[in-house]
Amino acid sequence: MPKVKDIMTAKVISVTPQTGVNEAARIMLEHHFNALPVVDQEGRLKGIICQSDLIALQKSLPLPSYFTLLDGLIPLSSPRHLEQEMEKITAASVGQAMSPDPITVTPETTLEQVAALMVEKNYHTLPVVDGVKLVGVVGKEDVLRTLLP
Repeated sequence: MPKVKDIMTAKVISVTPQTGVNEAARIMLEHHFNALPVVDQEGRLKGIICQSDLIALQKSLPLPSYFTLLDGLIPLSSPRHLEQEMEKITAASVGQAMSPDPITVTPETTLEQVAALMVEKNYHTLPVVDGVKLVGVVGKEDVLRTLLP
């Protein structure tokens, strides 16, 4: 069974938390990427920024719902959730818009395990790490290529 090291893209284009969201969008569009790994100066994976994270910047802020009980207002969602939504919508940098601590795979992960993650969790791109260092990415296209002779 093939492993991630056999199909991954090792020459990774990544961004830092300080990269602007406009620059991240430009890179994704230019290279037809679904996501970009976010790394620090030492190459350690900090998060992942996906197209959906950038598209979320365009949505409106959901107003919190409340119900009244004995003349008191009780929120139906947590104030922290509203804060997180506001941070994402107003993000100017990748660090503010990214998903921190993404699901990762290692070079030794099997193709079967990658396919299961992609199908069950609807992931398009998975960072490949060796310890904490980013060594590649594996995407749906990489998996599809294994079907060709």
